[in-house]
Amino acid sequence: MAKITLEVPDELSEQLAQVGDALGQAALRLRLPELLALSLQQPPLPARIYQYILDFLANKPTPEQILAFRPNAEMQERLKTLLTRSKAGELTPTEQTELDEYERIEHLMVMLKAGSLPYLVDNE
Repeated sequence: MAKITLEVPDELSEQLAQVGDALGQAALRLRLPELLALSLQQPPLPARIYQYILDFLANKPTPEQILAFRPNAEMQERLKTLLTRSKAGELTPTEQTELDEYERIEHLMVMLKAGSLPYLVDNE
């Protein structure tokens, strides 16, 4: 295992000392690599993309609104770029992860739309 020495701001040092006091210094040393790894993990998509979808769902959309849901212009443009790069075999691993996340979101929306169909058929 590699050993790393870090300089941190005094405020962070004080926070770490408090956590060390609460957990014990040995436990803190064991948790620091885990906490560092978690802090380096970034979501595949910008937070505003998730917020767009959450805002839509939080507003209790009707079945009709669910069926009409589409990615916003930013999402559509990014998807177009990713799909073009994918077809050309030029995606980086990060872009592939991003495309995979868009596909998971699309799958979720397809499931929501399929769940809305019975409500629309019953109303007709």
